[in-house]
Amino acid sequence: MSQSPAIPAGTRIGHVHLKVADLDRALGFYCGVLGFELMQRMGSGAAFISAGGYHHHIGLNTWESKGGSPPPPDATGLYHTAILFPTRPALADALHRVLAAGIALDGASDHGVSEALYLRDPDQNGVELYWDKPREQWPFGPDGKLAMFTKRLDVEALLRQRQG
Repeated sequence: MSQSPAIPAGTRIGHVHLKVADLDRALGFYCGVLGFELMQRMGSGAAFISAGGYHHHIGLNTWESKGGSPPPPDATGLYHTAILFPTRPALADALHRVLAAGIALDGASDHGVSEALYLRDPDQNGVELYWDKPREQWPFGPDGKLAMFTKRLDVEALLRQRQG
């Protein structure tokens, strides 16, 4: 069996592009609640949004989905888009905005390496909001291999970490 080629260490996911039913509704969630910045809008067909002025981290479009409905739960497709926050207080701020907007969480987990919040956007796309713990806090087994887990995250304790 031949060895698979290794992907270069500096490789990262550049952006995600989501099909949405209503562009304004999607922008209300991603910009109005989560705080992304609108970089460019192409009429009612597409928009490109970012954190920190990058050309786009998320593309939203209605090209094939205007007025459409979400795929059924038993269909293949995107499970969730994961949005990495730089600090625990920044994640707490995002949680506060989500709850203030009346958006329910599907879950909240401590994975040992990260703390994550799970929810749905207006088109029922899964969204994970998370921050990575410092590497020195990651759980490793006796064999030295990463030993991630899933435990309930104390959401109230996270909210107490808010910056503002």
